[in-house]
Amino acid sequence: MYMEKDSWWTAPAESEDGRLIMVTGRRDVEKFRSNPRFGIRIEVIWKYEGDSSGMPDTATSQLMEQAQEALQAILHKDPVAVLTGIFTGDDRREWIFYSLSTNIFGKKLNEALAPFPLLPITVYCENDPGWEQYDEMSQAEIKMD
Repeated sequence: MYMEKDSWWTAPAESEDGRLIMVTGRRDVEKFRSNPRFGIRIEVIWKYEGDSSGMPDTATSQLMEQAQEALQAILHKDPVAVLTGIFTGDDRREWIFYSLSTNIFGKKLNEALAPFPLLPITVYCENDPGWEQYDEMSQAEIKMD
């Protein structure tokens, strides 16, 4: 819904123990990155029981997509954060956001996920004014020039 095809890339990577991680990154972040208020990195982490390769089953994957779409719909109306990356594999999915406020993001997250059953997510926040994690993630993109 809110993931325009040309604005995103996906590439395989490996976890520390050699398991597949699918990395999806956003390209069109400059208007957020150039705003110094968007210096807080927020990681929303969903641990799941994966298959033998560490990937989620179909039902879990569908629920994750529904939760992501709900959050993106809320943030589309009130852009207090931008989704910049998604990591899936090794029995977890991580959504990476850059935000201007942890408190407002938390309220928006709760609002978006209110219709869902209690989800197994944790949230981690860290100041990252230079978008260092985004730059590191972007190195995984496979350029097709």
